This record gives sequence, structure tokens and C-alpha cells, in this order.
Amino acid sequence: MLDRLKPLHLRRGVQAENRAEKFLAGKGLTTIARNYRCKSGEIDLIMEDGATLVMVEVRYRKNAAFGSALESVTPRKQARIIAVASHYLVKHPIDRPVRFDVVAISGDNTLNWVQNAFQTTG
Repeated sequence: MLDRLKPLHLRRGVQAENRAEKFLAGKGLTTIARNYRCKSGEIDLIMEDGATLVMVEVRYRKNAAFGSALESVTPRKQARIIAVASHYLVKHPIDRPVRFDVVAISGDNTLNWVQNAFQTTG
């Protein structure tokens, strides 16, 4: 009921995250956390893929007039996601690989999962 009070773009974002989570679960990934936030920003989904911890950015674009959903994950956005991931890893130390994936969903409902979409530098 309270969801109807949210602006449309936020409801679409939640729907995109739900769809991405369901899709990835169907591929064998397990959800660890949703919408992990700190002062640097937010990671939409934190999941496990076997022994790998996966930080997932979900992007939805109604249309590509200003670039595709995938293109919206700019170097600046990547840096923010990496900063949030670093915060998460300080709070939840692990000894396993970490991967950054992007799930891009377009207005025509095309879903594009890019594994290892970007990496930390240094």
C-alpha cells in the first residue's frame, strides 16, 4: 500500500531490482543483502555465486534517448559502487573473490546481465 505513495521512478527501480534478483537466483546466485547503504552510496544487490561475492548494480532505462541502461554505469558510478563495496568488506571481512556485475533492463523489458562488468583499480 505504501509503495503507491512512492514516485513512479522509485517504484520502477524496485521492480527492476526484484526482476534482477529473481533472474540471478534462477542462475544459481544467492542473495546476501539488498540495498546496502553507506555514506558513499548504495549497492542494489549483494549475492553469492559459488565462492564469489557479487556486487550487483541494477539499472533500468525506459528508453535509450540519453543512453542505454548499461551505458549509465559511468566511471563515476563505478567508483561509488566500489567505495560502497569497500565499506561493506570492512564491516563484513571475507576471504574470497569479489566481482562487480551489472543487470541492465530496458523499457522493452530486455535484460542484459554483464558479469565482471568492471574492476577495482590498484
